[in-house]
Amino acid sequence: MNLSSTIKSIQDIMRKDDGVDGDAQRLGQLTWMLFLKVFDQREEEWEDNATESNTHYHSPIPEKYRWRNWAGYAADAQGKLQPKIAPKDLILFVNNELFPALKDQIDASLSPQHKVIREVFSDANNYMKSGPQMLAVIEKLEEAINFHDFTTRANLGDVYEQMLNDLRGAGNAGEFYTPRAITAFMVDRVNPRLNDRETVMDPACGTGGFLTAAIDHFRRQLTEKSSSDDKRAIENLIRGIEKKQLPHLLCTTNMLLHGIDVPSQIEHKNTLVVGWNEWRADQRVHCIITNPPFGGYEDNSVGAGYHHPTKETADLFMQLIVKLLREHGRAAVVLPDGFLFGDGIKADIKKRLMQNCNLHTIIRLPKGVFAPYTTIKTNLLFFTKGHTVDDGTEHFHTDTIWFYEHPYPQGYKSYSKTKPIRLEEFQAEQAWWGNEANDFADRIENEQAWKVDFKAKRLQAEAAAQPHWAKAEQLRNEAGDARRQAKYLSDSLVGRRNDEDLVSLLRVQMNELQADMDRGQTTGRGYTLVLTGELQAAIDQATQEEIITSLTTSVERLRSEADTLDLHARDAQAAGDRLYWPIYNLDLKNPRAPQEETHDPDVLLEKYKKLLGEIEETQNQLKSELAGALAHHFTPEASE
Repeated sequence: MNLSSTIKSIQDIMRKDDGVDGDAQRLGQLTWMLFLKVFDQREEEWEDNATESNTHYHSPIPEKYRWRNWAGYAADAQGKLQPKIAPKDLILFVNNELFPALKDQIDASLSPQHKVIREVFSDANNYMKSGPQMLAVIEKLEEAINFHDFTTRANLGDVYEQMLNDLRGAGNAGEFYTPRAITAFMVDRVNPRLNDRETVMDPACGTGGFLTAAIDHFRRQLTEKSSSDDKRAIENLIRGIEKKQLPHLLCTTNMLLHGIDVPSQIEHKNTLVVGWNEWRADQRVHCIITNPPFGGYEDNSVGAGYHHPTKETADLFMQLIVKLLREHGRAAVVLPDGFLFGDGIKADIKKRLMQNCNLHTIIRLPKGVFAPYTTIKTNLLFFTKGHTVDDGTEHFHTDTIWFYEHPYPQGYKSYSKTKPIRLEEFQAEQAWWGNEANDFADRIENEQAWKVDFKAKRLQAEAAAQPHWAKAEQLRNEAGDARRQAKYLSDSLVGRRNDEDLVSLLRVQMNELQADMDRGQTTGRGYTLVLTGELQAAIDQATQEEIITSLTTSVERLRSEADTLDLHARDAQAAGDRLYWPIYNLDLKNPRAPQEETHDPDVLLEKYKKLLGEIEETQNQLKSELAGALAHHFTPEASE
């Protein structure tokens, strides 16, 4: 029986077990058993190597709980094979002894191997309830998997990929799988270099698809002249972090299957829980390649210290990715259309991305790449972090953005589980790609590829928005001045006991005001309402009650004026923003593609919502401009 058939027969056995419910649990059950089986056979190799070097290998797993000592069969005194643990006792042993030992009795600080075991089993579960059926699964694994056989090892990698692919139909577990063609293409374009010892990180590594693609990419760089240090270095160049137990277990097993002896750098934690300022400079990496979860939300404890402590997972990851890249580090990220056209926080995140990095390429993927888990259209963003510029100005490393619309293969209308996207489809992009060293000078625009002069769009938008922003700033300053005057006058009413105190105060204020006006430090608005005219002429004869009434009236007038100025400032700011922020809508369609007619109700509804938004935006703009025009005719001074 081949390996693929073995895996299917194991799944059939598990379907008979009352404790295992659904594909995700079957995969989780199979994976921890497969992990212990593979780890035990890897330990045999380490023991042999230790013997050859006159050293001794110490297993992180207590002797009683090593796979070889409890799983399967052993010959009795008569040479007859008997289960090492009777079927009726097997589930009790696993639940009451094996799992507690691996969860609670492993000291992760003793060695990287101890850390791996502890993290793998920290949240693992045994779902099976039938001892005979668990023993049947163990039999299948013992018969079919010999990790010492390199042919079996290679084939097992393919079977494992098929298992991960099956996750796409396993409900929420499908979020852990990125098609192999996507991972291979993204790693190929980022091109982490072994000779330069470039580190590769996936901060949301799932089952490890990007990391295994990076391992394969590193190994293709090995030659006959490569040293043993080169081969050993690969393990230390891989970094992965995964929040959820099942994908972390899958990823760790995946690393073992890909020859990573001690996958201790695959951490089991929520990357986003780490505070912004807790990331050290020595944790930055050369390359980040990832498909961060999108559509998910974090709780309130996540995102501390971020520029935008939003709850949306993908937005937090995009901020963190830029931070974790070294200067001149490279990244490739899978993101949905929603990030490209998103405004508000998303627009500001994109602005920061283009300030800190050169966002040079966006590959626009068609629908169905991640089907059936999601039909949302996705994009591959490629960017390189620039050098730090701290001269007090807004500096952008992104000047030109290239777009490439990936087409369906001929005859395809969509992708599916049986017709997934294939690596060969990216040969056109690979041939077109060019070299970042010469700013992709060899790229040409064609039916699939076009470029956007982002710098020109930005400068044009800034020039158009600047007068509105300047007006908003002026109005905010005037509002602030009015509020400060109101507070000064209001404070003068506190603790004053008699007319003489108030008269003396008003004289002092009048002198200070005149001095400020002579120096050009204030417009004099507000104060002149109190300290000129009849009140100024009759100040010596005014009663305390009259003075208090005048001051109170002036305070109210100043505060009302400040509110009006703030309202006009917000309108002016909004008018400038409407001219500037749309440049960060990166959901740009292929200008050479024919306009497609659609009768899809979801698409039509989205277009209708977009049209309503544009109408509302136009109405708000007209209201703002009208209010600004009327403001020149109806000022507080004019109303007096």
